[in-house]
Amino acid sequence: MANTPQSKKRARQNETRFAINKARRSRIRTFLRKVEEAIASGDKDAAASALRAAQPELMRGVTKGVFHKNTASRKISRLAARVKALG
Repeated sequence: MANTPQSKKRARQNETRFAINKARRSRIRTFLRKVEEAIASGDKDAAASALRAAQPELMRGVTKGVFHKNTASRKISRLAARVKALG
């Protein structure tokens, strides 16, 4: 348990950051799920537009420290390959 004023403040800040990061992760997962659903339905146009919407969200997660850069790049690359394979 936090005892010093500084450690109490850090605990409060950690809770706040955790809530913000959790919301960001959830938002990004929603965008990724939309791409997955479009791929599963076989609609290339919908999948491509969903991917275009998901890319900046993923990279924003990188700049905010939610995801590692290589993780986001790998996800985008794999999704792009799957969308391309639909055609």
